[in-house]
Amino acid sequence: MAIAEQDLELLLLIRRFEEALLELFSHGELSGTTHTCLGQEYIPVALSALTQNDFIFSNHRGHGHYLAHCRDPRGLLAEIMGREGAPCRGVGGSQHLFQGKFLSTGIQGQSLPVAAGVAMHFKRTAEDRLAVAYIGDGTWGEGVVYEALNMAQLWQLPLLVAVENNGIAQTTPTRTHLAGTVEGRASAFGIEYQRIQSVDVDEIRKILAPRIEHARQSVAPFIVEFETIRLGPHSKGDDTRSADEITKLREHDWCVHYARLEPGMFGAIDRRQRARVAQIVKEVRQLPLATWEPDDAA
Repeated sequence: MAIAEQDLELLLLIRRFEEALLELFSHGELSGTTHTCLGQEYIPVALSALTQNDFIFSNHRGHGHYLAHCRDPRGLLAEIMGREGAPCRGVGGSQHLFQGKFLSTGIQGQSLPVAAGVAMHFKRTAEDRLAVAYIGDGTWGEGVVYEALNMAQLWQLPLLVAVENNGIAQTTPTRTHLAGTVEGRASAFGIEYQRIQSVDVDEIRKILAPRIEHARQSVAPFIVEFETIRLGPHSKGDDTRSADEITKLREHDWCVHYARLEPGMFGAIDRRQRARVAQIVKEVRQLPLATWEPDDAA
């Protein structure tokens, strides 16, 4: 399971960034809430190389999506800490971000109908682009998901739905709230589907590259489900799982695998990213609080 140096750089940037957020929150330095993607970082890293010109719709657990697609850790931390230099002047915070071709929302399922609308625009203008929406297993309890998928298939829209199935919705195991399967739902709409169980970035890209290109060329929706893990709490410290359960999950952590397989490269890059994140935290802490006036939106 080899990995390119630049991919490991990005993976470890996201991991150490998320850990820094939890530390900052424990010291009362963040406003509002924060949902980390610990354990899921490899998904947006793999997809970012396949969707560079596409419009990304993220969700409440979107820091990794933002960092992988926008490569702006300083701006993201400034946003979450409400400091100057934030892409949304500190108004968006952790969950509601907009920058260039990236938009996130904290409301479950809200992004899918918007993504379908953007996909409709791409189809009408023949832009050869996809609308890419990240959702989780818990989002399949929202009716708007099914309305959006119905329209996407009926109208053959260039929509890629990336499902991060981490097996738990807040504190509820997926098996107790989701009847049937995501694959079954895709089949019901006649939408192309792919399940990914690997954490290997290169392997994921090799599997998905032709499938995503097919969706792009045929102008049709495509659902990819990642069977992944969530190592951190739902939000801050609200984790009801036992220590044994978390320990078992760590056996499947991409970070553990790459540390074992590429110990030399992993160690060097990890030290570099720890230092980078520490420097970003130091710099952002010193920035003045962001200001925003209604006229700024004009």
